[in-house]
Amino acid sequence: MPRRSLRTELLVSLGFVTSAAVIVVGVTTVVLNGGDVRETLWPLIALWLGSTAVFVLFGAYVVHRSVVRPLTVLAAEADDLAAGAAPSAAPTYETAELDLLSARYRAMAEDLLDAQSHIVRVEKLAGIGQLAAGVAHEVRNPLGAIATYTEVLQRRGADPAVTGEIRRSIDRIERIVQGLVDYGRPPAAASGAVTEVTDLNATARTVADFLEAQGMFRGHEVAVQLDPSAPPVAGNRHALEQVVVNLVANACQAAPGGRIRIGTLRMAFEARTHDSRASDAGNAGPRPARRWSTRPRRPELPAGSPGVLLFVADSGPGVPEAHRERIFDPFFTTKEPGQGTGLGLAIVARTVHESGGVVWVDRAREGGAVFKVFLPLAGGSDASADR
Repeated sequence: MPRRSLRTELLVSLGFVTSAAVIVVGVTTVVLNGGDVRETLWPLIALWLGSTAVFVLFGAYVVHRSVVRPLTVLAAEADDLAAGAAPSAAPTYETAELDLLSARYRAMAEDLLDAQSHIVRVEKLAGIGQLAAGVAHEVRNPLGAIATYTEVLQRRGADPAVTGEIRRSIDRIERIVQGLVDYGRPPAAASGAVTEVTDLNATARTVADFLEAQGMFRGHEVAVQLDPSAPPVAGNRHALEQVVVNLVANACQAAPGGRIRIGTLRMAFEARTHDSRASDAGNAGPRPARRWSTRPRRPELPAGSPGVLLFVADSGPGVPEAHRERIFDPFFTTKEPGQGTGLGLAIVARTVHESGGVVWVDRAREGGAVFKVFLPLAGGSDASADR
């Protein structure tokens, strides 16, 4: 037997109570006034029908406004969650109880999103770990042979500048391979603040010089804008160098022969800036719903936290709004098949997160994409680090 709707149940139940109350009050009034119930039967029936009709109509309106419509909105939110998206704007209700229920529901939805993100991340890390182990084994064998031949060349009097550059390249490949292996491992539990200190200006300059020497900037218009007042930040220097390498390499691939801008800026963190769904300033259009993401949130980095912003902008086609939430997911790539693995930005996100910072993507002034990395200052907060 099909169940009746909540609206029908409420109206029938309350209609019965109202009808009974009208009849009891009407009959009691007639009897107390000494009238004849049989003579006033039709007026009582008319009063009963009229009052019942008025109540049902008004009750239907109240039930729809205060119960049915809010429940419909909550059901729509549940459908969004089941489809893998959370609503982008919290609805407002006319009662405090429903507002509280909605707030609790949305908090639960955010927790479920994070739980799902963790599950997805663990599953992907398991696959990456197996891949990384095989890649590390296959790469390190010939890499060891190259290192051996480099030492032979040094003993035979080869140009020290050439052999030194080969040695530095070998070390860089080794760090990349080790970074891939480390990425495939579950992150260790946080044991406190990051203790390593890095000069982000020096890191960006070193990477820019290295990539220019490698010929990556050939045909590009590159501008490096480093804030001289930028203080040291928390993070490992080699790991952050690889972050800059990945971001700049992506920018060069996204904008062949275009403009590349690399820079730093001393500033205070603003929570709105790392929302990957954020539109350009002044764009008041609707934002897409949040999708499942494997990037962990960083609630311990409150607005106003001092730090340094590293940005890499290009004049390419940019990153579509629909991809901004997933661009840092492992194996997700917008490149043509064979041109990208989808791991570069995932490693960037992992490195930045382990350094205590956040990374996101916006639209660049050049028309393409701008990847922004915010890292907190080394050694805690500094009240003087305002923008």
